[in-house]
Amino acid sequence: MSLYRLCCASLLLVSVLAFSSCASSGSYDGYMTRSYTIRGQHYQPMSVEQALHYDETATASWYDESKFFGLKRGNTSLGEKVMPWHISGAHKTLPLPCVVKVTNLENGKSLKMRLNDRGPFIAGRHIDVTPRAAAKLGFKQQGLTRARVQVISVGDGRYKRKAKRKKRFLFF
Repeated sequence: MSLYRLCCASLLLVSVLAFSSCASSGSYDGYMTRSYTIRGQHYQPMSVEQALHYDETATASWYDESKFFGLKRGNTSLGEKVMPWHISGAHKTLPLPCVVKVTNLENGKSLKMRLNDRGPFIAGRHIDVTPRAAAKLGFKQQGLTRARVQVISVGDGRYKRKAKRKKRFLFF
């Protein structure tokens, strides 16, 4: 086999592996609501019913679970692969997985994202987002922002439950 063909075959194999690993699986069955302990601190995630009514103003930060410029993937609490270009996040007590709307209260930008990880485990922080999510929300340079976090749904597939929000109408 010529060197050219060997290089082409290697490049093709690397490309296929890279692209096949880009998407998170999204195949977690049920909800992750079991309690856990990190650094001696015990956490009890809220029930699915409580989470469906979750709407909080909190401090948001960003984190990067991928290693070495994204060449080695990190894993989330659900065992999913995460890369810096994914839009996802972490919360200490919401059931996983869930979809939330995060609104940066400093600039009004908002984004829907799937939470599939636990954290942040730094005092005063309530939600962590991936680098791409932080950039889209406009706070990557600052590192922290005040944000509104609203649960849209909990679970995936047949386990998915949507939050029911009261609609407000203005009559003149």
